[in-house]
Amino acid sequence: MVHVLSSRVLLRPSDPERSRDFYGRRLGLAVHREFGTGPERGTVYFLGGGFLELSGLAEAAPAGSPDVRLWLQVEDAEAAREELTGRGVEIVRPPVKEPWGLIEMWIEDPDGTPIVLVEVPEEHPLRYRPGL
Repeated sequence: MVHVLSSRVLLRPSDPERSRDFYGRRLGLAVHREFGTGPERGTVYFLGGGFLELSGLAEAAPAGSPDVRLWLQVEDAEAAREELTGRGVEIVRPPVKEPWGLIEMWIEDPDGTPIVLVEVPEEHPLRYRPGL
């Protein structure tokens, strides 16, 4: 088995400054590190237990693929909706309790990458820890 020490999602934005504004200022993700210089410099953000790296420049705006999504767990989806709306983020779909019990809200980054903000309710099996 490969021993994974760390991981991150890599995105090549069509407009790096616009994407840094979205992920840094509008979503409020904390910067883990930056590297390089100029508009195409790399920026790595904390994503809870992982990282999101914006680096390089896409030659054309990538079409938001339905096969790739960012899944970000939040404490309170409704509070996240209020905060993000206040920062000018368009809510594609407001928080909805899904048949599988999670509360999901959908947004998109500037290049159309779908982002699912997920709240795990107290009674959901994802919160169950045997023996605790």
